[in-house]
This record gives sequence, C-alpha cells and structure tokens, in this order.
Amino acid sequence: MAAGHTPKHSLRARLTFVVTVVAMVGIAAASVGTVMLIERALVGSIDDAARSYAQDTAVLVESDRISNPLPGAGAAIAQVVDAEDRVLASTPGGDLLVPIVGGDDLAAVREGRAIDMSGSRLGQPDPYRVLGVPAELDGETHTVIVAVSLAEQRRAARLFRFVTFTLGAVVAIAVGALSWYVTGRTLRPVEELRRSAAEITGTGERRLLPVPAARDELHRLATTLNDMLRRLEDASARQRAFVADAAHELRSPIAALRTELEVAQAHPDAVDMAETTREALHEVERMGRLVDDLLVLARLEEGRFSSTWLVDMRDLAESIAGSLREPRVPVTVEPGPGASVHGSPEALSRLLHNLIANALRHAATKVTVAVSQAGHLVEVRVGNDGPAIPPRHRERIFERFTRLDDARSRDAGGTGLGLAIVRQIARSHGGDVSVADQDQGACFIVRLPSRGRAGTA
Repeated sequence: MAAGHTPKHSLRARLTFVVTVVAMVGIAAASVGTVMLIERALVGSIDDAARSYAQDTAVLVESDRISNPLPGAGAAIAQVVDAEDRVLASTPGGDLLVPIVGGDDLAAVREGRAIDMSGSRLGQPDPYRVLGVPAELDGETHTVIVAVSLAEQRRAARLFRFVTFTLGAVVAIAVGALSWYVTGRTLRPVEELRRSAAEITGTGERRLLPVPAARDELHRLATTLNDMLRRLEDASARQRAFVADAAHELRSPIAALRTELEVAQAHPDAVDMAETTREALHEVERMGRLVDDLLVLARLEEGRFSSTWLVDMRDLAESIAGSLREPRVPVTVEPGPGASVHGSPEALSRLLHNLIANALRHAATKVTVAVSQAGHLVEVRVGNDGPAIPPRHRERIFERFTRLDDARSRDAGGTGLGLAIVRQIARSHGGDVSVADQDQGACFIVRLPSRGRAGTA
C-alpha cells in the first residue's frame, strides 16, 4: 500500500459512509440480540404451556383418574409412560405402543429437562419441543411426556426477523440520508471558505473570508485565517512600499551619476574630470550604503544571528565612541558599572553605531551615551543637544526611509534606514527603542533584557 494514499471521495461522502456503516453494525447487533431474546421467550412460553398441561395430567395420574385417551391439549401430543417405558395413555392420535422419545432423550426428559426433537419421528416436518413431569401411582413413578410443535414459534421468529431487519435497513438508510444532509449543512461554511480563498488573487485588494455566525470551531478557524490574511496583506504592503521606497531612493544617486557622466562624455573639455570622478564616487558610496542597509534589514527580518554572546553594552559603547574618526562634536560615554545582555555582538554594535551616527548628524555641541541597569532591563540612552523631535513624529522616524522636514538632506549621509535598523535589532533581542523627553535635543532609549533573558531567534 502506498504511504501517501489520497482519498478519492469527498469528506462528506466519507463521513456519511462511516456513520452509515456504524449505524448498520449497531442496528444489526441490536436486531440479532432482540431476535435471540424473542426466540428464547417464545420457546420459554411453549415450555411453560407444555409443563402446565403435563402437571395437570400428572395430578390425574396420581389421583388414579387417568383416562385413555388423555384430554386434548390443542396441537400438543401427550403420553403417560411407566418406569418400563410402556405407554399407559395418550392423547388422540398419539402412539400407544412406543414413547414419543426413547433412549437418552427419554432419560433427559425424566430428569426434568426440555429437549428439541426432529418432527420426522412423529411424521411432521417441523421440530418439536419435548418435556416431562413425574407422577406417582401405587408406589410406581410414571412420567407424563408432552411434545409441542415449534412450527408456530418458527413462523413467528421468521416474521419477527424479517420485520426487524427490514426496519433496521430502513433506519440505516435514513441515518445515512440524515448524515449526508447534516454533514452537508455542517461543511457548507467550509466550502464557502474554500471558494472565498480561491477568489483571493493577491493583487493588493484586501479580501477576507466569511466568518460563520456560530461560535464554533469553524468560526475560530475563519477568524484565525482572516488574521493570517491580514498579516500577509500587511507584510505584502510593507514589501511593496519597501520596494517602491528603495527604488525611489536609488533613483536619485543613479540619476545624478548618469547626469555627471553624460555631461563629461558630451563636453569632455568643459568639465573638471577630477571633480566629476569625486562626485561620481560619492554617489556610488551613497548607493553602497543604501544597499548595505537594505541587506542588514533583510537579514534582521529573517530573525537569525550568526552567533550570540554575553555583551557588555557599556564596553561596546566606549569601543564605538573611541573608534570614531574626527567626530563633528564630542561623544561622551558616562562612567558606571557594566551592564550585559545576551545577543549578537555584530547586531548590537550596529544598533549603537546607528544611534550615535544619528545623534552626531543633529547635535549642536555634544552627544552623550549612558548605560544603566534597571531591574531586569539594560537601558542605553543616546542623547544630543540638537533639535527636539516633535511627539507626533516619534514613531514615524522608525519607519523605513523616513526623514523629518529639517533632516531631509541626503548629503548629511543618512539613508533613512538607520533608525529602522535600530528598532529591528532591539526587537530581535526581545527589547525596543523609543524617544524620550529631555530639556534640550533628542534622547533615544533602548531597553533590552539583561543577561540570559533575551530570546534568541
């Protein structure tokens, strides 16, 4: 049998088949049990009637009022047999020479047991039920034997079996039809979900699946799928915006580079080739920084780091501040104890570098970096004394390619991705970044779980 067997029939058909089969098995078992009980009850009623007649006849024997032939008992045949197996009396039509049963069967009857006997012994096609009752007369033990035909019992049992199994088949068919209807009604929302999902084309138009009104598993499934579709649509929208913004940001340096090269090609004697080369190199460097930042963001969104270590954020900040070559304003790392987090040294270094570089671009006279432990969090504050960030922009500045009105100049060296990278790194380490109020300038606060508490993607 193939391991990946695929059902050929629909779920509705399979459920209906299973329910119908289970119903048929249950009905058949119940019918067989009922028929057996009815047959046993019929045989028991025959035994009771035959024993009652035999006991009445035994009373006549014991009172020495026996007559031959014996009083009639309907379709029953009765004999009075002495201890020597001689027939003393019989019902009309009965044999006066030979007992109804002989040998072991006669011994069983004398012991009080009821037995089944073939009707051929009495010249009848149907079997008989035979039992006996003892009777005492003049100190001798006689036996009253009664044989009753099972023909009526057999006919009644056959009729009952026919009716029972016919009704069982009808009930099984009705259960199957009801199961088909109920599963169809139950699975109708699933089919609506399937059709709606098939109509979602991914062209940018937001489409959601219909949510059933009933608060059941299908309702929760549809809600979960709609949440997933919203997340996918949001991710797709961000991707489209990211591609559009990246294309827009790359267009400017490419256009400037192309213009400079075209002018140099068209008027080689009228341009300073050294200056043209420097400007072209500057544009290429801008594109290189932009591409590098795009690659960093792409890697961060995958949520995986090449390695994670215990990183002292104060030591890291001092190392970055000391590596700056001729910063525009002084960068000061405030003294204090170490504060460690568990994370990627490369990513955390990029986080601090971007924050310090951003502060340097906007600072008037200084940039300060403070690292402290606040409970189970490590706080890194990077502040400058330049223009403050209005509250309405404090979330938007962490979006990709966002520049505020007073910082739009691309010549300042920013790509518009630095703060987006900072937030992505912070969140990848289980923390976040925000802008805080201060008396003058802007202050960025990064909060990260202290050692051993950060989630590692």
